[in-house]
Amino acid sequence: MASIFSKIIAGEIPGYKVAENDKFYAFLDINPLQRGHTLVVPKQETDYIFDIDDADLGEMMVFAKHVAQAIKKAIPCKKVGVAVIGLEVPHAHIHLVPMNRESDISFAAGKMTLPAEVMQETADAIAARFE
Repeated sequence: MASIFSKIIAGEIPGYKVAENDKFYAFLDINPLQRGHTLVVPKQETDYIFDIDDADLGEMMVFAKHVAQAIKKAIPCKKVGVAVIGLEVPHAHIHLVPMNRESDISFAAGKMTLPAEVMQETADAIAARFE
């Protein structure tokens, strides 16, 4: 059975895409820690990030870097934090979270719910800055 992330990539479930290439897909986290919280996933479904082939993992990190640069241009923040947890969905993913302080990337803190218009505006702003 396909993961929820595979269904988002396939367009079976709506999502807020910010970037895509032939191997990777980036979209907004539906329950973000901060506005602009983005997930980067491989299109080939793999449960554990360290099971990804070395070359593909390197490419995934470079793709994530470009997404993070777009986030930083679109969302006022000091840095974009990176986290890999991987227990909640059986599809490897990298969290990219705009940060002004370390607590901005605390997964123990409550998550946000943003209106659909804000999510779409945020996705569009990041996508417009992705290179």
